[in-house]
Amino acid sequence: MSQSQIFRFWNSFSAAGLLIGALFFAASLTPTLLPRTFVTQGVLSGFSFAAGYGLGVFGRWLAHYLELPKPKDRTLRIIKLVAAVVCVSIAAVFLWRASEWQNAIRHLMDLEPVDTARPFEVGLIAALTFALLFVLAWLFQLTFLFTSRRLNRFVSRRVSYLAGIVIAVTLFWSLIDGVLFKLALYAADSSFQAFDELIEPESQQPTGANKTGSDASLIEWDELGRAGREFIATGPTSKDLQSFLGRDALEPVRVYVGLRSAETAEARAKLAVEELKRVGGFDRSVLIVVMPTGTGWIDPAAMDTVEYLHGGDVASIAMQYSYLTSWLSLLVEPDYGADAARALFAEVYAHWTKLPKESRPRLYLHGLSLGALSSEQSAELFEVIGDPYHGALWSGPPFPSRIWRSVTDDRVHGSPAWQPRFRDGSYVRFTSQKNALAIPGAQWGPMRIVYLQYASDPVTFFDYRSLYREPDWMMAPRGPDVSSELRWYPVVTLLQLTLDMAMATTAPIGYGHVYAPAHYIDAWIEVTAVDGWSAEQIARLKHHLERRP
Repeated sequence: MSQSQIFRFWNSFSAAGLLIGALFFAASLTPTLLPRTFVTQGVLSGFSFAAGYGLGVFGRWLAHYLELPKPKDRTLRIIKLVAAVVCVSIAAVFLWRASEWQNAIRHLMDLEPVDTARPFEVGLIAALTFALLFVLAWLFQLTFLFTSRRLNRFVSRRVSYLAGIVIAVTLFWSLIDGVLFKLALYAADSSFQAFDELIEPESQQPTGANKTGSDASLIEWDELGRAGREFIATGPTSKDLQSFLGRDALEPVRVYVGLRSAETAEARAKLAVEELKRVGGFDRSVLIVVMPTGTGWIDPAAMDTVEYLHGGDVASIAMQYSYLTSWLSLLVEPDYGADAARALFAEVYAHWTKLPKESRPRLYLHGLSLGALSSEQSAELFEVIGDPYHGALWSGPPFPSRIWRSVTDDRVHGSPAWQPRFRDGSYVRFTSQKNALAIPGAQWGPMRIVYLQYASDPVTFFDYRSLYREPDWMMAPRGPDVSSELRWYPVVTLLQLTLDMAMATTAPIGYGHVYAPAHYIDAWIEVTAVDGWSAEQIARLKHHLERRP
C-alpha cells in the first residue's frame, strides 16, 4: 500500500467516531452484573467501539446533511491525530483498571481474584471484532451508494438516498434472517435435538410400576427426552428422605411428558394427567405443576428441596415444550411455552376442582427462567378466582414476564426494584440470597406468590430501555451482589447486559441465573406453609443439600 493510499485510508476515518468509540470502549471495561473472561470482554469492547464509532459517523453525516461548515483539511488532520492520541490514552488507562473492576464483582461472588485482565488480548480481540463490523458496514455503504446513484437518474437525490437505505437494509436483513440465521438455527436445532434424544448411562429406566417411564407407565422412557429422564431418574428416594429426616417418608411422585410423547400440547397434557392419576399423584398433600426451561430441564435444587420439606408427600407434573435453550426458545418460539403451560394447567385444574376440597392436594405452580414466564401465563386470575390454586414459586423470572413486571412497576415507594414490596404483602413477596419473606405485620392471603430472584441475574433485570436511561435496579440501595463500581452508560450498558444475559448461567451457584438450594428452601417454606421445622433443622437441610454436587 502506497503512502497516498495510507493517507486516504486514514482520512476516511471519522474523528468524532474515534473519540466516541474510545469512550464507549473504555466504558465497556467497567463492571455490570457478571464477571467476564478476556475473550468475552474483547468481543464486548469491539462491539462497543463500533457502536460509538457509528454514532460519530452518523454525526458527521448529519452535519453534512445540514450543510454545516467543514474544517479545513489541515485542521481535520490535526483533529484526527489528537483524537487518535486521546483514544489510545483512554484505552490504556481503562485497560489498566479493568482487572480491578472485574475483581470488584468476583469478590462479591466469592471467586478468586484475577491478577490481570489480559489487556493485550482484550485489545487484539476488540480490534478484530471492530474490523469485522467495519467491513460489514463498508459493504452496507457500498450497497447503499450503488443503488442510490442509479436511482438518482430518475428521482431526486434525497429520495434516492432514502430508497437506497431501504433497499440496502432489506437486502442485508434478508441475507441475515433468510440465510445466516436459518442456517445457524438449523444447526442449533439439530444439535439440541440430538442432545435431547441422548440416553446417558446414569439415567436408568425405572423398574417400579409407580414410576413414569417404567414398563407399566403410559409414557415411553425413550420419549421423555434427556431432561425428562434426568428428572425422573434423580431426586431423593424415600430411603434418602427417611435417612435424613429420621422418620417415615414417602417416595416422591414425579411425572414428566416429553416432546415426542404426543403430537400436540393438549394431547401431551392429557397424557400427563392420566399418568398422574395412575401413580396416585392426586392423593398427595402437595401437587406442583412445573414448567421446565426451554431445554426441558427442571432445576433439581427447586424440586429436591420441597420434597425434603414435605417428607416426600409431594407430586410434581411437568411437560416439555421445546429442546432448545431458553434464549433460543424465547427468540424463535416464544408462544410454545405459554401454550404448553395453559394446556397442562387446564387439564390438572379441571380434575383437581372435581375432587373433594377436604381431601385433595394443595395446588402450586413453579417455573425457572423461561419456565417461570410460561407458568405465569398458564392461568389468568379471573379463571381461578372461584376456586384458586394455593400459590406459586417463580425463580429467575425473565424480564418480559407480565405479572412480574406489573408488580415490580407498582411496588411500594422506596422499595428497591431488585427486591420490591408489593402492597401489604398478602399476595406477592420477593426474596433473594437473604430471606426477605418474613415481612413484619404482613399476613398471607389464600394465595401465596413468591419470586426468587438475584439482583445479579441479567435474565431478570435486562432492560431494552437501558439504551437511553439508567435502570431502576441500579439505583440505591443496590442488591448485595451488585458492585458499587457499576455505572450506567448510554448504549454501552445495553451491550453489557446483553452479554451478561448470554452468560447468565456461568455465574457461581447463588448468583446470576444459578439458584441455590438454600434459597429455594426459604421460598418453599413460605409458599407451601411448611410447619414443624426448627431453625436448626432448616440450617441442617441447607447444609446437607449444599454439600451435594
